Amino acid sequence: MAAPRVTPMTELLPAAETVYIGLGANLDDPRAHVERAAADLGGLPASRLEGLSWLYRTAPVGPADQPDYINAAARLRTRLTPWALLGALQQIERRHGRVRDGTRWGPRTLDLDILLFGIRRLAQPRLTLPHAEIRRRAFVLVPLADVAPAALDIPGQGRLDVLLAAMPKNGVAALAPIALALPVGTLPAELDASDTSVADEPPRAALS
Repeated sequence: MAAPRVTPMTELLPAAETVYIGLGANLDDPRAHVERAAADLGGLPASRLEGLSWLYRTAPVGPADQPDYINAAARLRTRLTPWALLGALQQIERRHGRVRDGTRWGPRTLDLDILLFGIRRLAQPRLTLPHAEIRRRAFVLVPLADVAPAALDIPGQGRLDVLLAAMPKNGVAALAPIALALPVGTLPAELDASDTSVADEPPRAALS
């Protein structure tokens, strides 16, 4: 299926921001799902994929009777609003067979999480920025350190290098890099800062 295209109705920010995305899967050839999802990120509209971590095999968090995960992280420059990006990521998840049934930390074919969106802070039922669990998850911190500066400040949680140093890394094993030439994607020209047509509110389509 073709990636979404920028249309006159696409919500765009006046200037691109750096976003970090977590990728994970533990069902139906999880490594293939994560690798294909990484390529899918390169096809997001108004975005450029600039960095990919190694693939990591990680022990599951939550129910123990499920397979190990394959995890990775990506660095993206995008002019999509947080809500437009969330909607696009959920489209990718659905194409990979993800079914959201309300189960927390259960097995899944693909999970794409917005970890950080610039320095934005947001707390809403469908989207929290930065992701609330970053500092508690080795399977997030280790791949994130591959694509983010050590001194990255995670709003409300701390510096990446400090959090990583304090986190036990048992159950996180490096597998291989993701074979994808970077950067991938294109960014449209930035808007005039006085343009008032750009919105950063959750479009209804992103909440379905």
